[in-house]
Amino acid sequence: FGRWGVNYVYGTGSVVPALVAAGLPPTHPAIRRAVGWLESVQNDDGGWGEDLRSYREEKWIGHGASTPSQTAWALLALLAAGRRDSGAVQRGVSWLGETQRPDGSWDEPYFTGTGFPWDFSINYHLYRQVFPLTALGRYVYGEPFADRTATRKGA
Repeated sequence: FGRWGVNYVYGTGSVVPALVAAGLPPTHPAIRRAVGWLESVQNDDGGWGEDLRSYREEKWIGHGASTPSQTAWALLALLAAGRRDSGAVQRGVSWLGETQRPDGSWDEPYFTGTGFPWDFSINYHLYRQVFPLTALGRYVYGEPFADRTATRKGA
């Protein structure tokens, strides 16, 4: 359940990197379940989206028009879980590249932020810029916690 972003895609995209940063391996059942769910709700166009109606109607959980921020949230989770070379990640990265504007930004006509679910939604203008850039950066340069144990051992 997402609080600042819509909704389960946001929650999953936030929790998986946090669990990995806390030391859970990508093989942990909770991470595997999250990855499986994200891959199952990827849109045919390669992106991810979740409609605001998911707060009230289960059929919308993980479903909606693809958006840059929601695609990035899913990618951040999949990348943290070690799925960089998966088809889902490749399609998501391609979607971000195909929808990027010539000036480097993205359009996002849908509300992907929420203040209080169903009471008011927010269009955080930076969500559609910051999250895709972060996801693409992690795709290109790797996860920040990937070498955590090696660093701790002095390698």
